[in-house]
Amino acid sequence: MSFQAYLDNIQTKTGKSAADFRQLAEEKGFTASGKLKASVKAGQIVQWLKDDFDLGRGHAMAIYALLKGSKNEESK
Repeated sequence: MSFQAYLDNIQTKTGKSAADFRQLAEEKGFTASGKLKASVKAGQIVQWLKDDFDLGRGHAMAIYALLKGSKNEESK
């Protein structure tokens, strides 16, 4: 599955776009100025997304990659 397909599936399931998750992560204190804080671990993001949005690990890791900056909306 392509990265974009992950993002599309996440948006279908949650109604939230990549930009929405960036904003929510900022509000939750996981990011600062759009960058993932060094102290934030993948497990924290996975647990947040599972608890609040019922996302599985694969989809949550896609959001983590987005927040970490290793992927973006144009990634394949």
